[in-house]
Amino acid sequence: MTKAIVTGATGFLGFHLVKKLKKMNFEVIGLGRNIEKGNKLKELGAKFISVDLSEKEKLDKIFQDIDYVFHCAAKSSVWGDYKSFYKANVEGTKNIADICLKNNVKRLIYVSSPSIYFDFKNKLNIKETELPTKHPANNYIKTKIIAESVIDNAYSQGLDVITIRPRGIFGSGDSAILPRLLKANREKFIPKTAKDDILIDITHVDNVVIAMILAMQADKKYNGEKYNITNDESIYLFKTLENILKSRKEKFNSKYIPYNLMFLLVSIIEFLYKFIPNKEPAFTRYSLGLLSFSQTLDITKAKNDLKYKPIISIEEGLKECLND
Repeated sequence: MTKAIVTGATGFLGFHLVKKLKKMNFEVIGLGRNIEKGNKLKELGAKFISVDLSEKEKLDKIFQDIDYVFHCAAKSSVWGDYKSFYKANVEGTKNIADICLKNNVKRLIYVSSPSIYFDFKNKLNIKETELPTKHPANNYIKTKIIAESVIDNAYSQGLDVITIRPRGIFGSGDSAILPRLLKANREKFIPKTAKDDILIDITHVDNVVIAMILAMQADKKYNGEKYNITNDESIYLFKTLENILKSRKEKFNSKYIPYNLMFLLVSIIEFLYKFIPNKEPAFTRYSLGLLSFSQTLDITKAKNDLKYKPIISIEEGLKECLND
């Protein structure tokens, strides 16, 4: 039986991946720290181990005789101190890569982020050859850029690894994208800093899982490659939100505020919050940027090399989320 490890298995993407791997009759070990979610993984037939990615000796024992590793774990937030992001996203990734090399894992599938392209500009059809931004908007992006260099270094040492960069993951159980926007709309309003709508990509979680399975199965000639992943159907953000809210018989609360003014206000708020420990501002410069600039990805490479093709449309995925 094929054996796989999923890091971050108690997270949104990791949990969906474990479900898919179990349906494929894999022997799966899920690593994470959420005991409640870990018990749900056990109900799926997976083995759950509560472990921190800094525990190298413990990890070394777990990784023996493993075929494939899917590294989904990350500290993902728009706010937080650099040390905690570095420990989780850089040191954690290095530990996983080192142990995969040591234990001759067949392939590591690493989940990176297209946020590494983000630099407060409209950018359409971004290819994987686009260089990461030189001015990361937050510590998450900064450490994900460094983590990719860690993966590149492990590849140069002989690690078989493929990296994916999925954009805006959503689906059943998501607590990040759609729920936050709907909450902001109900409690306050959604700021609009441009008169025109913005074009963005999002990706249903099941499609990301498919991309990861295809990356696992890909020919060795694609070792070391990186792939953008989306739903292959860009959407206009505010039009989509308005349609969702209409279907729920809710009013779309949007206010136009000039971008420069909004950016100044948010920058001041961020500065003040640096002196308030364990508190996150309701809005950040990065959050503002996501609502102000178009960003779409070119996934031609994933379609050609991995034969990636989304199976869940955005319309189907949004209906699923709203019926949760």
